[in-house]
Amino acid sequence: MKNFFQWFFIHKKISGFILIVLILGGYYGYKQINAGKTVTKYVVSTAQKGTLTTSVSGSGQISVVNQVDVKSKASGDVLKVLVVDGQVVKNGRVLAYINASDAIKAVRDAQVNLDSTKLSLEKLKKPIDSLSLLQSQNSLDTAIQSKNTALSNLSKAYEDSFNSIANTFLNLPTIISDVNDSLYGTKIGESEKVVGSNVWNKDALSNTLVPDDVSKLSALKASAENDYLNARTKYDKNFSDYKLASRYSDRPTIETLLNETLETVKTIAQATKSESNLYDAWVDLRTNQKLPIFAQVTTFRTTLSSDTGLINNSLSNLLSVQNTIQSNKDTIINADRTIAEKTQSLADLKAGTDPLDLQSQELSVKQKQNTLLDAQQKLADYTIRAPFDGVVAKVSMKQGDPASNGTIAITLITQQRTAQISLNEVDAAKIKVGQKATLTFDAINDLSLTGEVAEIDTLGTISQGVVTYNVKIVFDTQDDRVKPGMSVSSAIITAIKQDVVVVSNSAIKSNNSGQYIEAPDETVAMENLNNNSGVDLVKPTIQKTVQTGLANDTQTEITNGLKEGDQIIVRTITVNSTPTTASQGQSLLPTGNRALGGSAGRATGGGFRGN
Repeated sequence: MKNFFQWFFIHKKISGFILIVLILGGYYGYKQINAGKTVTKYVVSTAQKGTLTTSVSGSGQISVVNQVDVKSKASGDVLKVLVVDGQVVKNGRVLAYINASDAIKAVRDAQVNLDSTKLSLEKLKKPIDSLSLLQSQNSLDTAIQSKNTALSNLSKAYEDSFNSIANTFLNLPTIISDVNDSLYGTKIGESEKVVGSNVWNKDALSNTLVPDDVSKLSALKASAENDYLNARTKYDKNFSDYKLASRYSDRPTIETLLNETLETVKTIAQATKSESNLYDAWVDLRTNQKLPIFAQVTTFRTTLSSDTGLINNSLSNLLSVQNTIQSNKDTIINADRTIAEKTQSLADLKAGTDPLDLQSQELSVKQKQNTLLDAQQKLADYTIRAPFDGVVAKVSMKQGDPASNGTIAITLITQQRTAQISLNEVDAAKIKVGQKATLTFDAINDLSLTGEVAEIDTLGTISQGVVTYNVKIVFDTQDDRVKPGMSVSSAIITAIKQDVVVVSNSAIKSNNSGQYIEAPDETVAMENLNNNSGVDLVKPTIQKTVQTGLANDTQTEITNGLKEGDQIIVRTITVNSTPTTASQGQSLLPTGNRALGGSAGRATGGGFRGN
């Protein structure tokens, strides 16, 4: 120890550095050990049903002249004008009618579609009856019977197929021999003693013509030879295959033989036709030269004609059985599809209505209802009504005039006050005549009046590149304190939805997949709901994908993915917890109990909370 202190005093600089390092290390370790923990708390609420309202705000002044142009909201010919200049009219009085034939048809069609969709919904809701089950079972049985019949017919078709092939080969050897003899026999030369006994018939034909006609016959002779050689090759192969087969051969063998025989018969038919053409042409050339026709040529022509008839008959029979086989195959395929469909239909019928089908049909009904409502609203636009009590200052249209959306129909003067509000182009697009509004006044703090949109500028005003539209609002009630020229602010209600599921905007989050809401994966006690200090959750939160509808500055409608009463997280709160050092006579509270203080909270709102 003595030596240690001696070394320490001798090496003062090194000793001082080591002391500083020890002090800093100890301080850092103390901070790490006693560092505060970050705790996340959740403000939990429930989805509620209620009324959601959206509005557009604007400001302006009380008009000096209480005059409003009533404009047409639809296009068409004016059918009738019901007022004249100077006439006093009440609010809602019909001023004019526009031809609404197309709109009436649209309402009628929308009503029919709605009724049809409702009937379909009622059918889905209706319990399945024994008759429907019986009919479905009968349909399945019919499909099975159809398949069995097709299978039986297919077996018979294969038997008929082999019979037709066998019948065809009763005639083919004779026919192919006749075709061969008519070309390569020597009967013409032998019988007529004209060209010698060893000349083939095809050559004898050429040798018995005048030189000028020989070239005319050469092309037909070459064609006849080629067609015969092709037919002979296919016949020899086909005949060999036929001898190897029997009516007990498997179906693929019979079907292959059928197709081969069809092709052979077609080529032999072509060969007989080519040879007939050759002899016919020879007869024409001899006749033109007034030369006699050989008896043997007449015999060949008669034989070829007879063979052609036999070939055509065989061809017809073979094609018939081929079509029958294919038809029965198609029937079996279709029957299999029908059986699968009827089997599934019967199973679905027994299982009852699919909840998804029911939900889909209910949505269809709502869509059709909305379509009808839109059509009815458009139909109402063809009737021009007085938006308030007043006096007709000017009638700007007459019967038969064409009117379009925005055309001035009637100008009214009213004793009621009007406010002229300026809106930007985005907000103006949301405004319609007839919408309700709330009016407040800078000069009269405690006054709030209601009104109704009576007129919207068709053309906007451009100032410094900004487009604005003037909107006239007629007061529902009068107040003598409101003077012309006063400043006024308005909130025009653009949409109202009642009895819809709504949540706070802060609860809605987004990711690449769409919108979602975080929810506790446990039930939070009622007394802890809407606690702004937040509550602890044992389990990690879950995400629920939602679809949103109408929204305003504070709330959003949930159209799918959430129902009334579902618990949701509207905010998260990050709490930085700093331990308290125990002094003499004071004990430390557990970290989880902060009722006595020592915690600082920070609300993170409804934005995305990283994990």
